[in-house]
Amino acid sequence: MKILFLVYHGFSEVSGISKKIRYQVKGLRENGHEVHLCYYDFAENGHRCRFVDSDVLVDYGTGMMAGLRQRTEYDSVFGYCQLNGVDLVYARCFQNANPWLVRFFRKLKGAGIHAVTEIPTYPYDQEFEGFEWKARWGLKIDQLYRNRLYGQMDAVVTFSDATQIFGQRTIRISNGVDFDSIPVHHLQPSDSDELHLIGVAEVHSWHGYDRLVAGLGEYKLRGGTRKVCFHIVGGVHPAEMERSFTPLLKKYDLHDEVVFHGQLFGDELTRVFNQCQFAIGSLARHRSGITVIKTLKNREYATRGIPFIYSEQDSDFDHQPYVLKAPADESPIDVQQIIDFVDHFSMAATEVRHSVEHLTWKIQMQKVVDELKTEEQWNMK
Repeated sequence: MKILFLVYHGFSEVSGISKKIRYQVKGLRENGHEVHLCYYDFAENGHRCRFVDSDVLVDYGTGMMAGLRQRTEYDSVFGYCQLNGVDLVYARCFQNANPWLVRFFRKLKGAGIHAVTEIPTYPYDQEFEGFEWKARWGLKIDQLYRNRLYGQMDAVVTFSDATQIFGQRTIRISNGVDFDSIPVHHLQPSDSDELHLIGVAEVHSWHGYDRLVAGLGEYKLRGGTRKVCFHIVGGVHPAEMERSFTPLLKKYDLHDEVVFHGQLFGDELTRVFNQCQFAIGSLARHRSGITVIKTLKNREYATRGIPFIYSEQDSDFDHQPYVLKAPADESPIDVQQIIDFVDHFSMAATEVRHSVEHLTWKIQMQKVVDELKTEEQWNMK
């Protein structure tokens, strides 16, 4: 099958989203599909361009009009699909529904080219609270057109349990992992009884890391004697730092217990992981109105083989012995509970890793194709 994987932005070597998309493309190719990646980015000469793989599909030039054209021009993508016999367009939602996208997907449908869109997080409206006016205005446009947009598609791909999103049926899969890119956890031996925790994220309020910091503070206030350190790996916006972390660090005097590493990758990231006995997933998805979600981070932790905590509902992990569930509320995390859990935890990292072998991107992406192919209207070319 020929598949065009459509993304509405560019890529960064340090972006987890960029890596995820490339692993999804890899998973589809591992199943024997011919996959091409279409995206928007800046060329070396500064021009705004739409690319297919590394080739320029259309050059929009520079300036304000070029920025407008890249948001409204999709005839080039439609022409590419027709010329190259594309069977399926797999798009990744950018909360950017608009009249031009509706027109583009209507043309695909009319030409017999199938289409789905993956919505990585659902619902997502509350995630825009506190954003600048430009982002919130973009969300308003998305709200106006998204039902019409998804009405032109075969399905919406979701990592939630929702059976319908924006009036369209869903294909429910799990976030996947790429085993080749994630090493198994090897805890460094130590004579100390210190407990080290790690959380990896581009930190937003819904990660709820402030709940863990507050828990560390309450543990100290209650006379806890064991040193517990929380390693936060990833970017923290200055506003988020001032709002969520700085007051707690001052209140509980936790400057030695909370370490902000910034972005780390490869061997540097693995080095910090191997210092830690336990990982921190999302602790406040309820803040953005989400109850059920299958986050990528939970799967990456399990692939490494490190036990972890989270507060949402995730059917892949809710009953696993290497998972500790936190209440989905605003209470400080019970650090003593984490200590007790780690002290009695005995699973090998390789055993934890083995439990998620069914969550590879190869298997998860093929689920989308298989479900579409079972439909009567699917006419393979």
